[in-house]
Amino acid sequence: MIPRYQKILLAVLAVASIIMASVLWHMRDKAHEQMVLGHDSSPTQAPHIAADAQATLIVANDDDNSLREQVHSLPLPAEDEARARAVLNKLLDIYAASDSSHPVPGGSGSVQQVFLVPAPSNSAPATKSAFSPLTGPQLAIVNLTGDFISTHPSGLETESLTILSIIGTLHANLPRITEVRFLVDGEPHASLAGHADLTRTYLVSDTASPILIRSGSTHE
Repeated sequence: MIPRYQKILLAVLAVASIIMASVLWHMRDKAHEQMVLGHDSSPTQAPHIAADAQATLIVANDDDNSLREQVHSLPLPAEDEARARAVLNKLLDIYAASDSSHPVPGGSGSVQQVFLVPAPSNSAPATKSAFSPLTGPQLAIVNLTGDFISTHPSGLETESLTILSIIGTLHANLPRITEVRFLVDGEPHASLAGHADLTRTYLVSDTASPILIRSGSTHE
């Protein structure tokens, strides 16, 4: 004979189990409904592809130690830092090609990031607009990889041409860039390959090459 209190306890437990099962079933259905609605209300969007635009590259030539202006059509993002990296990627891909006039290994993977900040140059007027991130001159910080540095050919002329071509290419496509600094793997580095100084800030006005050969040719 089962005591009365045990019958009551079993009944209460049975009712509680039924209620809990019902709640869990309802929660499962609600979660499934929200997942379906969330999927339907957030359709997959096609990835954004930057439109092709003309970019001016300042390409080094070791034959006569000159810098040649070349115009290329390539996808250019709208955001300035991404655009700066895109044009440098193309420049370094040209250098890594087998028929390069300035052979440098590495290619587009040699640039980790390009940061743009207001230029702190003392030569700029001390006005609010001169230091505005929207309208004023900019300092570009180019973060190169250690592999690019370790494999770059050594020599004052070849290193200088690489530096000048990077600075010239940045300024040609983003004229607000008036100064350029270099990092290697996010840290200051003494030189490119033993000669070109990477500890200084380069002013575009001081690095304009007197042997820039302007070319009207367009390369794809």
